[in-house]
Amino acid sequence: MSRSFRASLLASCLFALGATALPVQAAAPFAKTQAPGFYRMPLGDFEITALSDGTVKLPVLDLLKGDKARETDALRQNFQENPLETSVNGYLVNTGKQLVLIDTGAAGLFGPTLGNLLKNLRASGYRPEQVDQILITHMHPDHVGGLMAGARRAFPNATLHIDKHDTDYWLAKANLDAAPADAKGFFQGAMASVNPYVKAGKLKTFDGPTEILPGISAQPAYGHTPGHTVYTVESKGQRLVLWGDLMHVAAVQFTDPTVTIAFDTDTAQAEKAREQAYADAARDGNLVAGAHLAFPGIGHLRAIPNKGYAFIPVNYSGLK
Repeated sequence: MSRSFRASLLASCLFALGATALPVQAAAPFAKTQAPGFYRMPLGDFEITALSDGTVKLPVLDLLKGDKARETDALRQNFQENPLETSVNGYLVNTGKQLVLIDTGAAGLFGPTLGNLLKNLRASGYRPEQVDQILITHMHPDHVGGLMAGARRAFPNATLHIDKHDTDYWLAKANLDAAPADAKGFFQGAMASVNPYVKAGKLKTFDGPTEILPGISAQPAYGHTPGHTVYTVESKGQRLVLWGDLMHVAAVQFTDPTVTIAFDTDTAQAEKAREQAYADAARDGNLVAGAHLAFPGIGHLRAIPNKGYAFIPVNYSGLK
C-alpha cells in the first residue's frame, strides 16, 4: 500500500468520524403537504389513474340514517371520529385510444379543502385538454364542480355523458324553484357546471344500461340521485366497477349496508342499489372504486357471514 494511498484512506476515515460527530442542526419546519394525489394501476390493456380532489370533514353522525350508538362505535373501532375526514376521488381511464375521466371533483363548490383534481391530473402527466370523454356518476357538486375552471370549461375538448334522469332533474328550473333553501345550492352548482357543456353541444345523455365506448359501460344505480350511475371498465377479462356515491362511510356501511345518508334522493332505492352492488362485487371478485373511499379508493369486497362485508384495498404496485 503506497504512502499516498494510506494518507488518503486515513483522511477519509477521519472525515467520516467527524461527520458522525457533527452537532444536530436546528429542527426543520413541518411541510404539512402530501405527495401529489394520484395512484396508477393497470387493468388489462387499459391504465387507471385515481385522482384525489382532496378531503372534506363531514359530520357523518348527523348525516347517516341509522342507530347513532352503533355508528359511533363503528367509527371508534376503525380509529375514526366525527366529523370524518372524507376522500373525494375521480378516476382517469386511458384505453390506449382515449382518455376517459369519471367524475371531476368539486372545484370551488364544496369548500376550500377540495378542488385539487385538475392539479393532480397535471401532476400525473396529463393535461385537461387531452381528456376526450367525461362520465358523471351523478350531478352533486363534488362530482361536477370540477367541470369548470372559473368561467371556462376545464376540459374544452371533452364530451360529457350523464344519465338523462339526472340532467332532467338537476337542470330543471322548476325543481330549483321548488327546492328548499338549503338544497338550492345543489341545483345551482349543477346548472353552473353542466350548462356550459350543453351550450357548447358537448353533452350526451343516455337512459339506463348503455355502452359508452368499447370497454366502458353505464349501469343504473338510481336512488342516491334520480340518475345515479355506476360505470364498468373492462379489459382482457379484468373488471373495475366505479361506484360513485353508492356508499359514503366505509366503517359503517360495509358492516351494515342498510344505513342510508341524508344526501340520498330516494333512500329505499339507494339502499337496494348498494346491497346489490356489494353482493355482485363479493360474488364476482372484481375490483371496485368509490368516490368517498379513502384514497385511492380501489379494492375488492369480501362477504363476512352475518357481519356484512370487508373492503380489501388494492395492493400497492410500483408499475415496474
